[in-house]
Amino acid sequence: MQRRVTDEEIKERLDKIKNRIAVMSGKGGVGKSTVTALLAVHYARQGKKVGILDADFLGPSIPILFGLRNSRIAVSAEGLEPVLTQKYGIKVVSMQFLLPKENTPVIWRGPLIAGMIREFLGRVAWGELDYLLIDLPPGTGDAPLTVMQDAKPTGVVVVSTPQELTAVIVEKAINMAEETNTSVLGLVENMSYFICPNCGHKSYIFGEGKGETLAKKYNIGFIASIPIEEELLKLADSGRIEEYEKDWFEGVNF
Repeated sequence: MQRRVTDEEIKERLDKIKNRIAVMSGKGGVGKSTVTALLAVHYARQGKKVGILDADFLGPSIPILFGLRNSRIAVSAEGLEPVLTQKYGIKVVSMQFLLPKENTPVIWRGPLIAGMIREFLGRVAWGELDYLLIDLPPGTGDAPLTVMQDAKPTGVVVVSTPQELTAVIVEKAINMAEETNTSVLGLVENMSYFICPNCGHKSYIFGEGKGETLAKKYNIGFIASIPIEEELLKLADSGRIEEYEKDWFEGVNF
């Protein structure tokens, strides 16, 4: 049986990474993985060395977004080798890469998930990175807590939608970050509006301005409003998100 990864091994790996940013919400279905992917592409286009740790073991989306559904993790003398994305060479690690089939479920309790996150942190050969983005699962349980305590993120990007229900739950994520002494870098509102492709009318389907209101309430920066957009949806579903040309994070450098 392989021994457990140590705190020293995790520290040795992470010391080579300049910035570690967790993307969280507390709520499922708000587009955390999409925001993580777009932020990774944003930095990769600047020539930065970028990695993504897909910490959502129960519902991994990162492999789908980057067209890596059938990829597998290799093992070298340096450790577990990340899979590289096709266009920008972003280093990706996901539990999906270790499953026998794409539709195999991960039926694990919290402690097993927490242990596997530590394995990824301490055994993956990330090398030197400018940014490691960590795509967190919904909630404020074992996985997010393990990342906060062991990965010690530089900060957290919080993802919300304009729905009132989402805003209430997202507040829990903001409070969790504060209680674990993790800086909240700002808030991204996803699915903010829809622009009709025929007439150009902007429709705020779920309401307007709630993300900015939430950011002001907690005195955190409001980073971006990302709309519901057909092009983005098509490229995401087809695994070609690196081809999406718009940069909603222009000017952002955490």
